[in-house]
Amino acid sequence: MYRRGHWGVSLLVFAPVGFALVLAGRPDLAVVGGAAMLWLSMLPDWDHRLPVISHRGPTHTLAFALLVGAVGAGAGVGLTSVLGGGRATLVPFGFAIGTLAILAHLLADALTPAGIPFFWPLSTRDFSVYLTRADNTLANYVLFAVGICATAAAGFVALRVA
Repeated sequence: MYRRGHWGVSLLVFAPVGFALVLAGRPDLAVVGGAAMLWLSMLPDWDHRLPVISHRGPTHTLAFALLVGAVGAGAGVGLTSVLGGGRATLVPFGFAIGTLAILAHLLADALTPAGIPFFWPLSTRDFSVYLTRADNTLANYVLFAVGICATAAAGFVALRVA
């Protein structure tokens, strides 16, 4: 997928999380989490810039998602020391958003014929559902629109219910 397709899948994956955060009385975390999801949505594709890492290699795996989640948890620790407050909220939040952002990217890439090596290094098998090519402009815009609509609907309903 291209950037807009990845943004759309990230928003679609985050919509129920944002909904739950607003219902839990944490709209601040919903906004920060949504922004972080979008900011991290293209991180696995930085492998294009690194000559020693193949595209859709190690950065397109569950292991990388967990690594980014661990970095997010570390950011949660850092934020609690700067801002104060309990680590019981920001550390798991950082881990969840970091991991979820990468998993959303992997989901979008798994829609393409090239697939992703999800369980690398345990397995080199690529996972794909062969739904659309990554360069399909219509598919990228449809995913983007669906993600925006899902997030808007989740926010609207959550604010009406809360």
